[in-house]
Amino acid sequence: MWRNEGRGPLYRLYIQRLRRQMPTTVPHHVAMMIDGNRRWARQLGFDSAAHGHRAGAAKMHEFLRWCDDLGIRVVSLYLLSNDNLRKRDPRELEDLIDIIAELARELSHEPDWRVQHVGRSEELPPALAEVLHEVTERTRSHTGLHVNLAVGYGGRSEIVDAVRSIIAKHDERGGTLEELAASLTPEQIGEHLYTGGQADPDLVIRTSGEQRLSDFLLWQSAHSEFYFVEALGPDLREVDFLRAIRDFAARDRRFGQ
Repeated sequence: MWRNEGRGPLYRLYIQRLRRQMPTTVPHHVAMMIDGNRRWARQLGFDSAAHGHRAGAAKMHEFLRWCDDLGIRVVSLYLLSNDNLRKRDPRELEDLIDIIAELARELSHEPDWRVQHVGRSEELPPALAEVLHEVTERTRSHTGLHVNLAVGYGGRSEIVDAVRSIIAKHDERGGTLEELAASLTPEQIGEHLYTGGQADPDLVIRTSGEQRLSDFLLWQSAHSEFYFVEALGPDLREVDFLRAIRDFAARDRRFGQ
């Protein structure tokens, strides 16, 4: 069992106070970079990182419920990058793949949640790719919380794939390179991203105190606000989340103006 500090009566009273202070306007789209699972497992003396990844997955399910309760409409979770697939220890990666598949199945059974895989399916183990495809298709018509699962994901790869898709469609129509160059726009690239049709994230949260993007939603986060939490992934508390939302609401978003 993972740590559960600060959950006594005073904590609950503070949570209630924060909820009452929540702004009427909350982010439409929140992106979460769950980080620190392996460090969490080491600090507690576990002999396998899988304990941290399981605790982190459970925390992400809890985090999504917090978002849903607050009225946030879209949440993107960064679960497994392209770099992870190439560089992680094979045994740890095998455990992590099983944990992600289990989490995807669990989320797809939440009432009216829509679960969508974003990433390169062809680079994933076939069993995991099949699970992600199945939950994406089964929940496609749902209209509740939209959950993007970034698995086998890389922001640079996403932009490359978007441009390739634009070029392929332009070629099918018989257009010239000159015409393509003249017509290419940021909006056109955005439409061909894995998240095409969705609003960009308003707020990007990262746990564990690290302050970097790690190739996550590079294009979409151009005008996002960022909030970094010191807590390791499994130790994230609702109070940390509510503080992030309160901090976001107090910022002056200028979008380059």
